[in-house]
Amino acid sequence: MQKKSPVNFLHLLVLGGSLAMSSLLLAQESVKPLKALLLAGGCCHDYEHQKDILKQGIEARANVTVDVIYVADGNTRPAFPIYGHPDYAKGYDVVIHDECAADINDTNIIQGVLQPHQDGIPGVNLHCAMHCYRFGDFSKPLPAGAPNAHWYEYLGLHSSGHGPQEPIAIQFTDTTNAVTTGLADWTTIHEEHYNNIHVYDTAHALAHGTQVIKNEKGQPQRTNDFVVAWENIYRGKTRVFSTTIGHNNETVADARYLDLVTRGLLWACDKLDADGKPKPGYAAK
Repeated sequence: MQKKSPVNFLHLLVLGGSLAMSSLLLAQESVKPLKALLLAGGCCHDYEHQKDILKQGIEARANVTVDVIYVADGNTRPAFPIYGHPDYAKGYDVVIHDECAADINDTNIIQGVLQPHQDGIPGVNLHCAMHCYRFGDFSKPLPAGAPNAHWYEYLGLHSSGHGPQEPIAIQFTDTTNAVTTGLADWTTIHEEHYNNIHVYDTAHALAHGTQVIKNEKGQPQRTNDFVVAWENIYRGKTRVFSTTIGHNNETVADARYLDLVTRGLLWACDKLDADGKPKPGYAAK
């Protein structure tokens, strides 16, 4: 009677692993990159360099292609070519707002900027994007549905200003969220800390920042504690991620900042696993 050859389970295990890895690589290759539109420019920041830092940092971390619209005029009324064109985000999976357009107050322009997000295109908002498209008395909470509350409702948080630059201690307050899981708290260099006038019910805070403000003698005067990163569900359907951090180039180039922003973008596009990793096909190639 002929003996049967023993089954080489190690060989089968290796073969199975190789097939699984091949399938994963094929899936990765077959997935088209997410298309992101980055709007950068306006007052008070080094957008000339930050746009490149963001583009390179995001593309190095995920299967995303970032196209940039950059306006170099450096004032609070930057002449973005998207203004007056509510279909500006056609063909894109997400819009990254990194503009500083504090004095763009034409309601038709604001509606046009919001239109893609009202139609369901996700948004990511960085730093001075919180202080854009505002008018009237925005120094206090605004009634829901007020004409000058529309941008804040999209963001999920209303901020009106900031104090002097001092280090901000960032603490992730929801450590089980897909965006934040595994990320470590850190303290920034001297940075602007944006206030919270109102956090909307549609928003979910991910991180707080505490900043000690000193008097002219260098003595602690007060401590500000504000939400610095959050998710928002806009109009019941559109995913929006925002962080108020990101004034200085050193902060924007910090790997911890770029990790947070990239995860927020993937979450907004529903391409982030619960463990904080890109879904199959959306890791950096």
